[in-house]
Parts: sequence; C-alpha cells; structure tokens
Amino acid sequence: NPERVSMPDIDIDFEDKHRSEVIEYVRDKYGHDCVAQIVTFGRLKTKAVIKDVGRVLGLTFAETDHITKMIPEKLANGEAITLKNCRMQLPELNELLETDKRMAQVWQHAEVLEGLNRATGVHAAGVVITPGELAQFVPLQKVKGPKGQEDVITTQWDGQWIDEVGLLKMDFLGLRTLTIIKDTQRHLKARGIEFDIESIPRDDRKTYELFGRGDTVGVFQFESSGMQEHLKRLQPERLDDLIAMNALYRPGPMDNIPSYIDRRHGREQISYLHPILEKYLELTYGIIVYQEQVMQIGQAVGGFSLGQADELRRAMGKKIEAKMEKMKVIFFEGASAQDISEDIATKIWDLLFKFANYGFNKSHSAAYAWLAYQTGWLKANYRAEFMAAVMTNDQDDTKRVVLYIEECRKLNIRVLPPDINESESEFSVVNGDIRFGLGAIKNVGSAAIECILAARRAEGPFKSVFDLLERVDTRLTNRKVLESLIQAGALDSLEEHRASLFANVEVLLSYAQVLHEQESRNQMSLFGGGGDTETELPKPRLTDVAPWTDLDRLAREKELVGFYISGHPLEQYRDDIRSFSTSSLDKMPTLAHNSPVRACGMITECRILLTKRGKRMAMGTLEDFTGTIKFMVFEDSLPRCQALLQADAMVTMKGKLSIRDEDDVALLAEDVLPIEDMCSLLGNRLTIGIQASTFNESLMEPLERLLEQHKGQADVYFCLQSQDERPLVFRSEKFTVSISASFIDSLKELLSGHSVLVSG
Repeated sequence: NPERVSMPDIDIDFEDKHRSEVIEYVRDKYGHDCVAQIVTFGRLKTKAVIKDVGRVLGLTFAETDHITKMIPEKLANGEAITLKNCRMQLPELNELLETDKRMAQVWQHAEVLEGLNRATGVHAAGVVITPGELAQFVPLQKVKGPKGQEDVITTQWDGQWIDEVGLLKMDFLGLRTLTIIKDTQRHLKARGIEFDIESIPRDDRKTYELFGRGDTVGVFQFESSGMQEHLKRLQPERLDDLIAMNALYRPGPMDNIPSYIDRRHGREQISYLHPILEKYLELTYGIIVYQEQVMQIGQAVGGFSLGQADELRRAMGKKIEAKMEKMKVIFFEGASAQDISEDIATKIWDLLFKFANYGFNKSHSAAYAWLAYQTGWLKANYRAEFMAAVMTNDQDDTKRVVLYIEECRKLNIRVLPPDINESESEFSVVNGDIRFGLGAIKNVGSAAIECILAARRAEGPFKSVFDLLERVDTRLTNRKVLESLIQAGALDSLEEHRASLFANVEVLLSYAQVLHEQESRNQMSLFGGGGDTETELPKPRLTDVAPWTDLDRLAREKELVGFYISGHPLEQYRDDIRSFSTSSLDKMPTLAHNSPVRACGMITECRILLTKRGKRMAMGTLEDFTGTIKFMVFEDSLPRCQALLQADAMVTMKGKLSIRDEDDVALLAEDVLPIEDMCSLLGNRLTIGIQASTFNESLMEPLERLLEQHKGQADVYFCLQSQDERPLVFRSEKFTVSISASFIDSLKELLSGHSVLVSG
C-alpha cells in the first residue's frame, strides 16, 4: 500500500513455553545489538493516582479507599472514567470535595497527574528490529527482569513512538492454546495416535454439534458463558459461522449478534441502507462484521482508493478526528457523485464509524476461529487428553481448574487424586481418566518431583511409605514436601490413612535420615576396606491415630491444591442444588441484570462492614461445584440472616443479580436459609423469568408441552423482563406443575439464557 506511511502491524503467536526461544533466535539471526524488547509504561490511572497522592499527603489508607470506592467502573453516559468526568457526573463526590479540604487537595493534585507514566516494564509481546546498531536508532534502558531472571535491555520509546519513527515493531505473543494443542497431541502419542492438527477434517459433525450445544469450556475464544448462549442460538454448521461469531463477539458489533443469528436462520428480513452495499454484505446477512467490509464500502460509496480506504479504517479505529473530518468530506462527495442522498450517506458513515472502533479483519478472525475449531475438534474426539492438557496449562488458576473438574464430571471423565505411583508432574491420562499432577500440589517443587519420578522409573512403583523414603533424597523430599503429599492424598495408595502418616512424619523422616547415614557408612566401609557393614535398620512402628473426618480431609486438600479433589462438602445436596438453584454459579453472568435468583452453595468467606452512610452490611463469597459468586446482604435483611453468614456454612440465598459486566456479578441476597431446610421450605412455586429482548417465540410450544407433561400442585409464574420497564409478573391460569430435578433440568436446557426459580 503506497499510501500507507507507517510500517505494517505484525503479530505472531507462538507456544507460550517457547516464546523466549523465538526472541533468542531473532537476536542470533539479526544481531544482539539490533534486537530489543519494547518498554511499556504503567500509568497513573484514576483510582491509582488518588491513592498515590493521598499517601504522599499523609492520608490513611481508609481515607483514600473511601474516595476511590465512590468512583464507578462505568459512567451512566458511557464517557471515559476520568477524575474530571467523575466530578461532573457524581453529585455525592462533588459534595464530599466541597466539604472536605484535605480530599479536595488530593483531588486537585491528582487531576494534574492523572494519565502520566508511573513505572516502566517490559511489553508482553513487542520486539523491535533495527537495520543497524540499536543505539543509532532508538534510546535504550535497562529494566528489571522477572523474579530470578536477568535485567532486560529495552527501548525507552513505547510502541507508538517506534511506529512514528518508522522502525519495524513485531509482536511475539505467547499463546497458551498452542501449548494445549501440543500437550494433547503428546498425550495421544503415548497411546499410539499421531496426526497433523492442520490436516484435520473441517466438516467434522461431532465438532459442530459441540459448538451448537455451547459445550465450549476450554475451547479457545469460545468459552465465555455469553458466547455459549449465542452458539446455541446460532447452531454453526461451517467454519465461516465460527469466523463471523468470533469477529462479532466484542463491544460494539456484539449488539448485532441477535440480528445476525435471526437473519442466518431466516427469522429476520435482510435489509441494506443502499443497494450498493449488498455486494459487500451479502455473505454476512447485511451486517458489517469485518474491517475489510469497511474498506470496501469506503471504496464503493465514497470513491476511495484502496489506500484511502485503509487510511479510513485506521483513522476510525484510532479515532484520529482531524483525519476523519478530512475523509468525511471526500466520502460525502463520492456518495453524492453516485446520487446517494446525504441522509443515507450519513447513516452509512455513522455505521462505518461505530463498527471501525472495534472491528476485526477477517484474516485475524479466520486464524483464531481455525484455532478454536482445532481445540473444539480435540475436545469432541479426544476429550480426556484435551481436558488434561487444558488443566495442566491452567493449574495455577484455581477458579479455572474448579471449572474444568466440574466439566470433566459432566463429560463422565473421572478426575483422580494425585498418586505417588501414577501421577506425573502434570495432569495425565490413565485409562481414560485424568490423574492429578504432582506439580499441582503446593510446596512440592520441581526438584522434589523429578527426584520421585526418577526413583519410580528406576525401580518401579513404591510399595510403602518406607520404600518411598528409602529410595528418594530426603533433602529434596523434605518434611514440608512429605506433609503436602500426604494431605493432598498422594500417598493414599501406600496403605496407611492420611491422618496416621501425617502424625508420624517426624518418625518417618528420622528413619529415613538414619537409613541414609547407614548406607553412606556402608559404602565407605565397602570401598575403604573397613569392617563389616551394618545390619538392616528395623522399620519404626507408627502411632495409631483416628482418621480425619470428611470435612477435615477435604479442607486440607483445598489448602494444598486450591480446591477439593476426593469429594465436595456439598456432594450430598447435589440433586437439590440442581433443582432449586436458578443456575449454577458459573452461568449466573448469562442472566439479566436484576433477575430474581436463588443460589445454593457454601460460604467460603464473609465479613460484616459499615457502608459510607454508617449502615451495617455483609459481604462474602458463595461457592458451588462450578465456581463462586460475590454476595451482599444489606442492613434490612442482615438481622434475620447474620447467624448463617459464617465460613463453611451451607446455605441457599434468594435475591437479585447485579451485573455490571461478565466479570462483575454479585448476588444481592434478601433471604438466607440452611441448605438442609431447602426441600421442606421450598417447592410450591415455579417462576420463569423471560428476557423480552432475547426470547424466541418458537420456544412457546415446547415450553407449554413441557409444563403439560409435569402436572402437579406448584403454581407457575412468569416474570417478563425488559431493559426499560419494571418486570411484569403474572400467575399462569393454565398450568400447575410437579417440581423435580429432571423437570428443572429440562426447563433450564430449553430456556437457556432465561431464569428458572423454584421458591416457597
């Protein structure tokens, strides 16, 4: 493109484990004095600058925390979160600043400093290659390297400046998904199954069925709960469907997903602002999906050259106002020359502008959709091997592993506890089951694991705990390692129960120490020509202790691994939780803001605190089999609930959902009951929450049929919800039902994305 003045954007994804090797290769090829990583700047953002200035001016943490909590994540009018915008739009904040001189002083200084650079670091991906010695083209600096690694030479300029001066910037991204694919293939190779992942069939029925079910936990780019709901409605049948959905699922274009799906299935008429657009939007049902379409429409309507169309895309995407105003004039002149009215031209321009802020180019979306298809194909055809690879690569993220364990349960894959005789360092596949890796256990480092695995490879499985300690180096497999292995269940196959082994750790390690010292003396005697070797050391008798209770055993597992392995405290209530919960906790973000919900689980933490108005409230975390949710209980409800708001309490909570975005979801609980009282107190009312904007009328017939099949005594209520009006609740005159776990499961499957609530 001769009209493009800047260097191209080059982004390349590599396996995250080997990214550093690629950078080293580039240094070797082009010269160490010609290649550097790019600096990144940590900036003084809105809340951080308040805290920093407050600290300098002597305010306490509580004082600065009070004011930062008044700053929302989003403003009502959609403007950017800045100190200036917050003060203009938040009356309570303005009132505080007018009455508190110290806070006003902090705010005054913070407004000046907001947005300035605070710290430097190494950009996660950026690398610059210069045609000669770096120092001749760009200023350099030394940045502190990651813990345990050397300092890194980086540029002093960030990526934007590198572009401005015409240097070649490349992004070498470490992509975990590529490692997951390689790890899955490694598991399969152990079974004698080998294939080229790039040559898998692109029309695999099982894979598209997996996407159509929204069964995409662990699948690259497609595993969010919102995406899963869209996939169920889309029912993809070809790779192009995945490419389009991947491009649409981001702020801005996401608003078009319902129309795209309905047009794809013929439920909505396809329309165009002008017939000239049909040629470029026909394959995407009249909806702009890709950046290339922005460029094509710029050419067709505005008369732009291809180079100008690319400049239009860049100007819109980066919001370069001066450039956009200049190109807008050219666009309207080109439209007028083709007898396109100013009104239609304005609508087309606004449509392009709205999309270009967030759009994907098709090649990018296609590459990622193909990668998503590959992971979907692996999950559909080799699910145990795929899930083992996913869990290994996310084993440091407790929430993710909890989600994957529950997913394995749904897939009928057993996740077995760590075992000293079967576990590898990572998650592995044993006879179709997934075996925990020793590397997932806290305090068990790589040196200890390699010591254990080497001993096992050399002489076979360990026969007892004494055999283990006789064959490993107890300087590596020390007290902390041994205690952690015991509590995580890794020594369960060596006869003694966990409590007994844990109580006798000192005895066991003393035995091992004496044994190794004796072996050392015997070796010296053998080679030094000394006296007779010592006799075999007798094994000590272990002290008898009572086994741990189930709850104690599970609590220790969670402490050492981050989650429960051999069971779950809620297991006995699994069916009831499925029946009476509106949704599992991991699916709560798919429901509508302010939806009435019931959630069941175990409280993992809870604290009572005072609001800024001096009112008492409770805040904590509720956990079920699939994940966690933040909950709040306000002053009006607290007196009748407080006794139950304790860590480890198993409860059912009734309230409303507060959803700011998919990552900021809270349950505003109005009532809390012991979980064991749930069945006797609930079950005579079924409320079906219908989200008006997404409800498909074709669901009415199967819904009526399902309600008819489960006649009983419980009343049925419908709660019709829309974004602009208060919910409308009415009782069905036609249906009363009998509530059961299977019936609720069927309802939730049919009404995916809408709420189903059983109550008293």
